Amino acid sequence: MTTALRSDARQNRETILSATRELFAAEGLDVPAREIASSARIGVGTLYRHFPTRDALVDAVLEDALAAFVSAAETALEDRDPWHGFTTFFESALTLHAGNRGLISMIETNRHGLERAQAMRRRLRPLLARLVERAKESGGLRPDFTAQDVPLVFWAVDRAIERAGDLVWRRQLAFLLDGLRAERATPVPYPPLTDAQLKRVSRR
Repeated sequence: MTTALRSDARQNRETILSATRELFAAEGLDVPAREIASSARIGVGTLYRHFPTRDALVDAVLEDALAAFVSAAETALEDRDPWHGFTTFFESALTLHAGNRGLISMIETNRHGLERAQAMRRRLRPLLARLVERAKESGGLRPDFTAQDVPLVFWAVDRAIERAGDLVWRRQLAFLLDGLRAERATPVPYPPLTDAQLKRVSRR
């Protein structure tokens, strides 16, 4: 009996996570608990027994999505051509964004997720910093671009992902990346955002 109960509990947990992944991908992170429970065909009480808070649920669901994002950065760093690795990272990461609205909310803000999501963010930051530095050292990326500017690229393309089709955001990204080439660069009269400023902007 105990084994059966544990099996049922595991099945309920996986069903909740599967339903939540689909809803988050389609609608973002603010899906009501009742809608999640209905999609998983369980009661709201069962949902809360497995995940007492929304952050706990978000953390579990988006861990895999963030792992894919980290994997895209790691793959880009293995590219022998630093500029090509830099550009393909954005293409890969924004493809993930386009397919998962919940991931967009997770990457762009610090409001969601607990230990696992925060650990994944900490793992991602040095990868992005190295990706930027490699591209600059190779002479491909303009020298005034910083790791703090990476979120700005995502924010710029995010609206195109939200409002238009695949071709539109890819075209916009191509324009942005072309403007980041070192040979195209003219000095920007504004400093990069500090980490504190970036956090304040993200919270908005």
